[in-house]
Amino acid sequence: MSADLIVRWLGRQPYEPVWRTMAALASERDDSTPDEFWLLEHPPVFTQGQAGKAEHLLMPGDIPVVQVDRGGQVTYHGPGQLVGYPLLDIKRRGLGVRDLVTAIEQLVVDTLAHYGVTAYPKADAPGVYVDRPAYTGAKIASLGLRVRKQRSYHGLALNVNMDMEPFGRINPCGYQGLQMIQLVDLVEDCPTPAEAAQVMAELFADRLGYQQVQFTEDLHPNLPAALAAH
Repeated sequence: MSADLIVRWLGRQPYEPVWRTMAALASERDDSTPDEFWLLEHPPVFTQGQAGKAEHLLMPGDIPVVQVDRGGQVTYHGPGQLVGYPLLDIKRRGLGVRDLVTAIEQLVVDTLAHYGVTAYPKADAPGVYVDRPAYTGAKIASLGLRVRKQRSYHGLALNVNMDMEPFGRINPCGYQGLQMIQLVDLVEDCPTPAEAAQVMAELFADRLGYQQVQFTEDLHPNLPAALAAH
């Protein structure tokens, strides 16, 4: 039986070709196209959502800023951060947009629980947060989606073990003074993004009820051309 979910570990890939390939796939897929879940890292980049305000970009410096078509404000991607892009036909999965957001947030919560970290979403601020003795509400994962004709792309970013300095160059997700945190701050034996990706992928397939799952490190067939043009 053919897979109803393809999970791809893509390693480290530049942001723009991946984004443009995702957007094209959302536009071109049909009812027979399997859902996919892409897991990867990006080189340093700030991405500014559709409603993004320039004042939240404080001093980007040498890190490029890309205007994108997801929801939300500005965020940072960089090596050591696990990025997950669910490319789904949400109608076929019986999901609404709010259902998908909730599922992704809970996916991150469950992934962190696997490593012994208690985390939680907030109703008024998409993403996943943790509390520590010195402060409450530190953000460990950001969320920004686009749904076009019931097809989703963009997704989540979980801070695993990365250089956090660039978050100080922005108001993360549009919140001045928001404290960002990463998994290496919370556990003694921190996984690599690739290791965390395996855990997340298995939880994702289970949470959304996929029966036939194919795990691969192969690029999507449309991605090499986009990478070559970058």
